[in-house]
Amino acid sequence: MTDYEVATAFLGEWGHFQQQVFFLLCLTVIPNGFSGIFIVFIADTPPHRCVIPANVNLTAAWRNRSIPLELDSNSGALVPSKCSRYRLGDVLSLSDRGFLPGVDVNMSNVPTESCLDGWEYDQSVYISTIITEWDLVCDDRWKNPLTSSIFFCGVLTGSFVSGQLSDRYGRKIVLFVTMAVQTVFTLIMVFAPSWPVFCALFFIVGMGQISNYVAGFVLGTEILSPKVRTIYSTAGVNLFFAAGYMFLPLFAYFLRDWRMLLLGLTLPGFLYVPLWWFIPESPRWLLSRGRVEEAEAIVRDAAKKNKIKPPPVIFSPLQSSLHIELLPLILIQMFGYYMCEHVHMHVVIQQTELQCETSKALNICDLLRSPNIRWISLTLWLVWNTLTIAYFALSLNTANLHGNAYFNCFVSALVEIPAYTLSWVMFRWWSRRLSLSSTLFMGGVFLLFVQLMPANLVYLSITLEMMGKCAVTTAFTIVYAYTAELYPTVLRNTALGACSMASRIGSIIAPYFIYLRSYSVSLPYILMGSITVASGLLSLLLPESYGMPLPDTISHMQHFPG
Repeated sequence: MTDYEVATAFLGEWGHFQQQVFFLLCLTVIPNGFSGIFIVFIADTPPHRCVIPANVNLTAAWRNRSIPLELDSNSGALVPSKCSRYRLGDVLSLSDRGFLPGVDVNMSNVPTESCLDGWEYDQSVYISTIITEWDLVCDDRWKNPLTSSIFFCGVLTGSFVSGQLSDRYGRKIVLFVTMAVQTVFTLIMVFAPSWPVFCALFFIVGMGQISNYVAGFVLGTEILSPKVRTIYSTAGVNLFFAAGYMFLPLFAYFLRDWRMLLLGLTLPGFLYVPLWWFIPESPRWLLSRGRVEEAEAIVRDAAKKNKIKPPPVIFSPLQSSLHIELLPLILIQMFGYYMCEHVHMHVVIQQTELQCETSKALNICDLLRSPNIRWISLTLWLVWNTLTIAYFALSLNTANLHGNAYFNCFVSALVEIPAYTLSWVMFRWWSRRLSLSSTLFMGGVFLLFVQLMPANLVYLSITLEMMGKCAVTTAFTIVYAYTAELYPTVLRNTALGACSMASRIGSIIAPYFIYLRSYSVSLPYILMGSITVASGLLSLLLPESYGMPLPDTISHMQHFPG
């Protein structure tokens, strides 16, 4: 096989074929914008209090004072308790005897009890959520962050499995199979009878969600030309992801019941079935597996769509007896008689390396086998972990911000538009390493400033949080494309899947960063800001890939300067 990009240069940069692949693959990303993030609405906890049964004969005064007051940790004001009530038997006795609360009775002396008859929920924002349906409050409130963590456990599993399946069986088939898994199991979630069943289904949705994103990302990266690849891997897929993210609050605003919201978000997924006949397999991957005829057929079809006549021979496959043909070439090279054939021999040796590596059926263990690739992998895994913690914690926190939850979610999605645009500009003209490091560092600084704002400057705090979200999103976009450039073709999808898999540790614990708000509002920002700044400095150890060709084998990878 000759160099793929040289061999396919006759197709041009932006013909009909490239446009079709670009936009169709971007369309497949839209459902990922709301899959998983919809938990912000369907698992939001509305204001609630203990139920006082209607058949209990209490006077109006005692019914109004049946819930004790407690200090709110966020506002510092006295608010009705969410998890306790005055003991109903004692209240009923005092009411029957004609005593008045706060006048004849010191309420601090009245014993309390838990919400034995359940809770009543404010329905001014939501008709129902999984919290209100299954009473995931008070003693069961730990189930709320666990729900999101289970989804990210599914993402972890999908990252581990899909990357290797995609490198072994192809990008296209994994893309469409996992899109079907995501759509069908989200639909089944609509009929979940209990919280454990909901979580089991949510786990499978997580597996499909990350798998189709990574497969589609790598498929576009390998098919498109270098300049278009840069746009696709930064602004392209991510702008469509943001579009899906912005659709979420719109759907949620009109569909206030959690089951109807999931149904509304699922049905558009079935519109993607016809794309199977319009999105091709990666010719680069086919070549790496030795399927030269299939790769040529796709490239010739691309040339036909671009109205370009292809050359008679596009790829020159190596003969099966590589080890026999390589021996005289090596001997000639050793004795110095290769001056006229130097370039040709260099290509053949590269081809042999690629053929040898693909014949080994490389797997995730090869990401740690040699020192150079091991240090690159470990550094990227730490950076990816930090980014997933910051990104998902900030995304899931929108329901806790001051003001309208739907508007806050829309703004959180909207700030990703300039982030993706900025990532494309930085990735197009600036150093990869400095782009990643600077955005990580700035994101951490903004988050550290949030906890320094006075309580009365709520909107300034929200602005800083959104600026931090913008910086983190920019870094997240850059690290995806940066990672794809650092790893070789024979391991690229496995490497992206492994990075995504390793980062799921961060996404699994991200909901618990938000859970820390119940102890201190500032604590999540201090932790997220600190680790993000530290990761910004750590990323300076990575090699530079700006202007470098995509490596095909492990030996072609850039040296780790750290």
